[in-house]
Amino acid sequence: MRIGMQLSYGGGFAEAVEELADYEKAGLDIVFVAEAYSFDAVSQLGFLAARTARIELAAGILPIYTRTPTLTAMTAAGLDYVSGGRFTLGLGASGPQVIEGFHGVPYDAPLGRTREIIDICRAVWRRDRLEYQGKHYTLPLPPEQGTGLGKPLKLINHPVRTHIPIFIAAIGPKNVELAAEKAEGWQPFFFHPGRAGDVWGASLAAGKAKRDPELGDLDVVVQAPLAIGDDAESWLDLMRPMFALYIGGMGAKGKNFYNSLAQRYGYEKEAALIQDLYLDGKKKEAEAAVPADLLRATAMVGSEGEVREKLAEYAEAGATTLNVTPLAPDHRSRVALVEQLRGWIG
Repeated sequence: MRIGMQLSYGGGFAEAVEELADYEKAGLDIVFVAEAYSFDAVSQLGFLAARTARIELAAGILPIYTRTPTLTAMTAAGLDYVSGGRFTLGLGASGPQVIEGFHGVPYDAPLGRTREIIDICRAVWRRDRLEYQGKHYTLPLPPEQGTGLGKPLKLINHPVRTHIPIFIAAIGPKNVELAAEKAEGWQPFFFHPGRAGDVWGASLAAGKAKRDPELGDLDVVVQAPLAIGDDAESWLDLMRPMFALYIGGMGAKGKNFYNSLAQRYGYEKEAALIQDLYLDGKKKEAEAAVPADLLRATAMVGSEGEVREKLAEYAEAGATTLNVTPLAPDHRSRVALVEQLRGWIG
């Protein structure tokens, strides 16, 4: 099992990079950089490539709508080049609030677009001459849609790897099935090891039944706050604002993927209450309404014995990469948490 960590896009990036060397020494395997309506992830990943030597780097995630498929492929090949073959391309649909609100691009056909983008990326990395006829993307552009002067081209450079790993962030049934079929890795959100099988088991099985054996086993990347100690549970309240934001505010009623996930976990009434409160502007009340057992179930927080048990639960549920957020008062203590976890995993 690998240990990962996500760098915050909220600020303090240079300081986080300076600290990354300590986490790398402690046993961190991979670092993820997200892209929301923040600084772009690519420039930060390039900086990380120059400042690190061993640790793997991943976009976690690049939205599928904000770049052409070929630019996504070029970017991944470029980051793999400057990092010496250490890059993983994380893709995700994001949501209408960001894609339509911040980028002004229609949020349509996320499943079909993701499938075609993966196919195009892999063709670019193989240096195929691009002739692609998809439902959403056609290369070259047909004469009736342009000048008619476009011609099939292939990537000028030879990529470091012709098969860069692709992870898909997904929580919907069909999206999860696609990840299990087409990608090297799957990044769920709010992963509940005790209920993940009930929620996603059928989708994962359907996708794996169509999976190319050359892709290898599916890497399941789960996020989990990490705090170890007899009084560690007090850290759980730090998770409340994020849960309230996603369950309550990431979409309108009936169109919030994370609210739907909470309901599928069995928190129908709680999810409805959190959304009502959040959309009414009562954010603190929404945070207070997040069930403590949901926070506890989606975190590695507790005594040493409890966290060891939780580690076993994640492994039993199929997690292969733990993307942890170490929670401790200072940098040295946070590094020690990663080191302790690495000692348990081996």
